Amino acid sequence: MSTTVTITGTGTPIPTPDRAGPGVLVTHRSDGRKTDLLFDAGRSTVMRLVGAGSGPGDLNAVFLTHHHSDHLVGLDDVLLTRWVMDREQNLPPLQVVAPDGPCIPFVEGLCQRWADDLEVRSAHSRRHGGPSVQPTAFAYPEVPTEVWRSGDVGVLAGQVRHEPVHPAVGYRIETPDGVVAISGDTLVCDEVAVLAAGADVLVYEAMRFSEIRKAPEHRRFILDYHADTFLIGAQAEEMGVPLLVLTHLIPPPTCDADEQAFADDVRSGGYTGEVVVASDLTSVSLP
Repeated sequence: MSTTVTITGTGTPIPTPDRAGPGVLVTHRSDGRKTDLLFDAGRSTVMRLVGAGSGPGDLNAVFLTHHHSDHLVGLDDVLLTRWVMDREQNLPPLQVVAPDGPCIPFVEGLCQRWADDLEVRSAHSRRHGGPSVQPTAFAYPEVPTEVWRSGDVGVLAGQVRHEPVHPAVGYRIETPDGVVAISGDTLVCDEVAVLAAGADVLVYEAMRFSEIRKAPEHRRFILDYHADTFLIGAQAEEMGVPLLVLTHLIPPPTCDADEQAFADDVRSGGYTGEVVVASDLTSVSLP
């Protein structure tokens, strides 16, 4: 058995040439069976899935953390490419799991937005029916709550603090190999600590507050709802997380020194475990 965590995108709403939009792929292999779970789908997600050795047709489920566009814009591509590549038409509907709220009507409208394109493609290729999506909504959880399970792989959702965006959640993936926690977009908060208690890997969004405070005043509003690298380090050390993976990097690193600055910030917060400042397709494995 093995569980692999691959960062499909480390970027933000501001595009850069080397960082896709936010996303995390968790793959569990056991007894010849593979379970692929995707958490968020930012721009260029499909290309990164292929780069990770997966693809839209391999996904068992997609999980959304919140309704910010940079976490959703790649979902159309995931659904449409899954259908275009499914020449045998034997794939089940794409299951998309999200907190009840704006994400659900967004998912429900995926096929309708592309109705004209799908009609032409279906007629020309003599295929019956277009792609289908299965939105699965869950109530905003008071405490981390299981929202999906297949065999010995379970996914729990828990609150995070990304106000004024609501609802916003993080996820906890439990497999026989260990526990992976994904913060989604959030402040450093007690809710993340509860969600990630005992995790072997914690994937945390990361912002260098010291740099953003130097930005023009009209850009500093993002300090309201993202995770400060210094506080991430303090929290991860207090929790005893052995492996911390930083993603959704703000400001985006452009050189090795920039990446090291993220790690240094976390160390200055007191973290003594292993820290990985992710690039797209950075991968870690359990156990």
